[in-house]
Amino acid sequence: MSANHQLHSMTAFATGRGASPGHTWTWELRSVNGKGLDLRLRVPDWIAGLEAGLRARLSELVSRGNVTLGLRVQSAEAGGRMSVNAAQLEAALDAMAEVEAQAMARGLSLAPARPGDILAVRGVLETVTPEADTTTLASDILADFDAILADFLEMRAQEGAALAALLAAHLDEIARLTTAAEAAAEARRPEAEAVLSAALSRVMQGAEGADPGRVAQELAMIAVKSDITEEIGRLHAHVEAARALLASRGPVGRKLDFLSQEFNREANTLCAKAGSTPLTAIGLDLKAAVDQLREQVQNVE
Repeated sequence: MSANHQLHSMTAFATGRGASPGHTWTWELRSVNGKGLDLRLRVPDWIAGLEAGLRARLSELVSRGNVTLGLRVQSAEAGGRMSVNAAQLEAALDAMAEVEAQAMARGLSLAPARPGDILAVRGVLETVTPEADTTTLASDILADFDAILADFLEMRAQEGAALAALLAAHLDEIARLTTAAEAAAEARRPEAEAVLSAALSRVMQGAEGADPGRVAQELAMIAVKSDITEEIGRLHAHVEAARALLASRGPVGRKLDFLSQEFNREANTLCAKAGSTPLTAIGLDLKAAVDQLREQVQNVE
């Protein structure tokens, strides 16, 4: 397995079973969206080195997402015995004491807890292997994990391929709308020039004694406020940058997320500068397309 890959989704799920002489085990590996990499492992602590080994393999091949790994190991031999986990028992008893105290404070009387109720609390009673050396067992489990991890990564890749297609379609739509906005801005140019000319005439009629430099500055500001040339240029550049990221290898979710924010900023500015009904309509469609892009980018590793 290689850490280099094309677009991956952060959501995936994989399960499996394994066995070695004297033991059987079951796996459950799942992940959902996350800003960074958050690994949560629930594995037997009596197998020396197992959690560290599993965490290292996950960290090597997964760069982003909230990942949960559950492993249950059972002894297949009669020599296995049940044991009370002292720490979990103490935590359970503390929780029960707190519940009873709260109930008494409200005048409620609770039935006494039975030993079976306490042992039923998850983690209090566990199966312990009689073996002192679990090196071989840990090695077998780690070797078996490779197949589970491969299935997990394959699902992330399949989801990623579907995401890539959706993102490419959204980028095509953004590019189309950007080109349409450019054409609409060009079509409104005569009208914009006429408006500016009329403004100039009004200013000059009452500009006796006014500072010519100040008048020119105000008119220039009016022209800049309606010019979307820079926004159009940046939108085209962002589309090309996003397409390049989709074609690259490795995790690109953070970079795409940043670009989607830039898309949103330019779309908002374009709408604010529109100044005409056709351009405003295109700007609103552009904002909708950008929102769809941003929503899907949140799933990318």
